[in-house]
Amino acid sequence: MRIAVSQISSTTDPRSNLELVRDAVRRADGARVVLLPEATMCRFGVPLGPVAEPLDGPWASAVHEIAVQHDVVVVAGMFTPSDDRVTNTMLVTGPDLHVGYDKIHLFDAFGFQESRTVAPGSEVVTFDVDGVTLGVATCYDIRFPSLFTALADQGASAVLVGASWGAGPGKKEQWELLVRARALDCTSFVVACGQAYPGDLGSSAPTGIGYSTVADPFGNVVVQLSDQPSSSIVDLDLAQVEQARSVLPVLANRRLR
Repeated sequence: MRIAVSQISSTTDPRSNLELVRDAVRRADGARVVLLPEATMCRFGVPLGPVAEPLDGPWASAVHEIAVQHDVVVVAGMFTPSDDRVTNTMLVTGPDLHVGYDKIHLFDAFGFQESRTVAPGSEVVTFDVDGVTLGVATCYDIRFPSLFTALADQGASAVLVGASWGAGPGKKEQWELLVRARALDCTSFVVACGQAYPGDLGSSAPTGIGYSTVADPFGNVVVQLSDQPSSSIVDLDLAQVEQARSVLPVLANRRLR
């Protein structure tokens, strides 16, 4: 399974960010899936209500057209309406596929309160590409092992994580540690794509630190990017998932769920 990890720095203009998606897909080099970060549609730090659109709205439909044109699946963060708030949605779209994962665990931590403007999701989401089941998670979700084991229980061999990680002391180290730990928890690949570091924007909003990271089912770092906009093509050897689950059967050995 070849996946393109496309670490970008979103602007506040959804139309401009569509061009970032288009460029990422063009550079995907034979990948079956192109993963972009949380908040690809619009970065954090501005009101999200005015930019939120449904999954059948213009922005998501444009991403779908890009994916279909290039025969890939695009996974990218956007915002969808939810009463007086929005949902933080990872769009998953491609030929015969158009679904969204609404972020379950909201970032009410480190002085930020995502739940003030964002409504939580409740459904675990997987999808299939070429007979391989992939799971989806978003940013703060990575601190919650149960989501990753639930995705593995639904057959996921890899979990794709879109993020816009908040900067701060020790946050890079926590990010890498959590990606590796979740890969060990679910004995799956974890492919985590974050927003690049945009510099100091004078906001407490989580606008990204970069360092997109891919960990294998044994918790080894396969790829890690810098803090700047960049990309990487990753070929996942899915036989490693079977090997890990054979020699390290933590999913089978669980006593509590």
